[in-house]
Amino acid sequence: MDYVVCVVAVAPVRKESSHRSEIMTEMLLGEFAWVLEETKDFSKVKSVYDGYEGWCQKSQLEKVTEMIDTKTFLIDAVGEIEVNDQPCRISCATPIFENEMISFGRFQLNYKNSKAGNASTAAFSESNIRSIAFKFLNTPYLWGGKSVFGIDCSGFSQQVFKLVNIKLERDAYQQAEQGEVVGFLQEAKCGDLAFFDNEEGRIVHVGILLDTETIIHASGKVRVDKIDNAGIINSDTGERTHRLRIIKRYCQ
Repeated sequence: MDYVVCVVAVAPVRKESSHRSEIMTEMLLGEFAWVLEETKDFSKVKSVYDGYEGWCQKSQLEKVTEMIDTKTFLIDAVGEIEVNDQPCRISCATPIFENEMISFGRFQLNYKNSKAGNASTAAFSESNIRSIAFKFLNTPYLWGGKSVFGIDCSGFSQQVFKLVNIKLERDAYQQAEQGEVVGFLQEAKCGDLAFFDNEEGRIVHVGILLDTETIIHASGKVRVDKIDNAGIINSDTGERTHRLRIIKRYCQ
């Protein structure tokens, strides 16, 4: 099975092989996937990181014979590298490789000006969670997004946790199946995830608790709101927006 690597800052991964098709998730520059199927203009790919599948435009990918693993990622909100000697702005949590210069087929990447952090040595601490999560503040909500240019609720939690070396699945309902249950909101700690359901009881939203009274989440934009035992209260309008279902902890 062939590998591909993303060679643009952010590549949409769609439900079908069409530019009009729904975006399911995204690949960031330097992320790898397996090729499952191909058409003239699109490749059906499976993410190496989280196993998510979808269709990505071929011109945004480059075929490679092997994958390069890294635990080092961009820790600034936005960085700039060079791709074939041309500037490319990249998002927080984009992979940064050990070598300052690296080539993927026709594409040479230069990371000399990037500020990298090693997720494998990053502590799961209140200060780290807050520092990382706040880099995404005011990022617009984008269904399927996972960058500071546009992000959805589960993409946000996944990217923040990636930078403290905890692998989350892609969708909120999948993330709700991971971790250990926290019985009550009053027992929550910074970094616990709160999940919210709809009228049918399906998990449809997730956010990162900052303490027992506040949550940071992607809803319209990445924002900080109030939370109580019933759910989220929009800090701007006072409206109750999401119904609390369960709280999970991923690091003791």
